[in-house]
Amino acid sequence: MKLARAIHFDESDMRVYAAPARTGEWCISGGFEFSNWGDADLTGKARQAFANGWLGIETFGRVTFVAVTAIEQGEQDALAGRLAQHFVEAYGAPDLSAALPVAEEEIAHMVDLCEDHPPNTLLTVQRELTEAGVRESFRVIEAREAGLDQFAIHGSLDE
Repeated sequence: MKLARAIHFDESDMRVYAAPARTGEWCISGGFEFSNWGDADLTGKARQAFANGWLGIETFGRVTFVAVTAIEQGEQDALAGRLAQHFVEAYGAPDLSAALPVAEEEIAHMVDLCEDHPPNTLLTVQRELTEAGVRESFRVIEAREAGLDQFAIHGSLDE
């Protein structure tokens, strides 16, 4: 089974998101956060989170890139519990038993998105508001294999 972790190539996410995700935390799309948004909500850092941000399930911050990696069932179950708790605390779900199936569905959607991609594949998300609601599209950036000579230092220890 696969899911995706937050990855940073530079410090830009720390500047463009009000609450950036932590490098390495598990992520989902998190588009549900924007289900009641309109054009008036799309300003500043909130606009950036809407347009391109994955949701970290530890900090509930946003990140621009995620990398596909393997996940164990126990980890996935723990994430579902954490996300369900977030639904109760942040969105007013009545209790954990009501929130858990929704959380599991959100994570299953991300697992489906990641499943056919090899480890280290990068994913980006792009959102737009439509008359029907929020539309998400995803971009896949495949990991390129690097030859050993790109990392090896050539020379002799005798010199």
